[in-house]
Amino acid sequence: MKSWQLPIGLFFLIAIEILRVYFIMPFPGSQQSNTIDIAYFIDRNIWWLRLIGICITIIPLYSLLQSGKRWKKIIVILVLIVYGAIVYLFNFKFLADKLFFQPNYKLLVSAASDTTNRNKLIIGVVTNNKAKAYPIEMIGYHHQLLDTLCGEPALITYCTVCRSGRVYSPVVNGKLEKFRLVGMDHYNAIFEDATTHSWWRQENGKAITGILKGASLKEIPSFQMSLGDWLLLHPNSIILQPDSNFKKEYADLKGYDDGTIKSSLEKRDTASWKFKSWVIGIKINGHSKAYNWNTLAKNKLLQDEFYGSAFLLTMSKDERSFYVLNRETSNGVLQFSYDSTFTFLKDDVSNSTWNINGVCVDGAMKGTRLQPVQAYQEFWHSWQSFHPDTEKAN
Repeated sequence: MKSWQLPIGLFFLIAIEILRVYFIMPFPGSQQSNTIDIAYFIDRNIWWLRLIGICITIIPLYSLLQSGKRWKKIIVILVLIVYGAIVYLFNFKFLADKLFFQPNYKLLVSAASDTTNRNKLIIGVVTNNKAKAYPIEMIGYHHQLLDTLCGEPALITYCTVCRSGRVYSPVVNGKLEKFRLVGMDHYNAIFEDATTHSWWRQENGKAITGILKGASLKEIPSFQMSLGDWLLLHPNSIILQPDSNFKKEYADLKGYDDGTIKSSLEKRDTASWKFKSWVIGIKINGHSKAYNWNTLAKNKLLQDEFYGSAFLLTMSKDERSFYVLNRETSNGVLQFSYDSTFTFLKDDVSNSTWNINGVCVDGAMKGTRLQPVQAYQEFWHSWQSFHPDTEKAN
């Protein structure tokens, strides 16, 4: 028996338990490196790795307990106790799906029956003129919620550490798939499908490791804004209600909407283009661009052209809702400015009056609605990480 065999075996057993979780949870230094394939290998082979560790350890451990010196026995027993604690903590306490649970029930009610504060941010979805709103403080804790939109399945997701909300079709290879939260990679939530056990990134819906690596979930258009502004556009929307079993967990996200939450992983950096600065991101024809939230908050109006598309970006006075709209209309590409009261927009062609959400309320173009453009509010670190070639608006 080699003298090194027992300490090496014990170290190996402890290391695989820690590394299995370390690589996919926000521990110091764990999220900066490209270690997702290593993490996946450990996770998928954890029982084989444990067996290897036990095989290395079992004979010298038995020999030591039978005839070793007392002080060595005490040290090894203490190490085994530590190992047992690590196994418990890293398998039953620190894993993502042991920290964040799905709601026990799902209830959506009409605006008339809803008591949610109208300033709360929501992820909104519209399908066949039927609208649903999901408060971010709820989805942010659960990370995902399986629902239906006009009879079709939809996976509503949110990662609070990236500040990214996305809605996907959970149909993979023609089959309705179930997902569980695994952890995170580069600070973004990752989900595992139940069939192939591939891991999928929340921010872009791509499988990043496993059998389906390279595949993508179909994205369903969604919008982020305050519930009050959402109901102005969709008064018949129904709204997700809180699960009373998770009152404390929802309360822990108090302050998240406006970026004042205490958690350093989720708190906003109010300066521009910093790690936790807010940006608005768009993707057009495979190209992406980020707009500074602070610039839009200051001007309340930005106009841009990007790869053949002309955009209008606006923001509500309370700086909670934003809109990215297509300026192309039957009257050509419009230019906008605020009226003298700084309340409504005026276009340069007909001088009609528009709300900031792109609805013309008075003038020759009354009733016209600018088409929304899919856009996202995210932390700058997230948008930059997953869109490394992104352009930055001045």
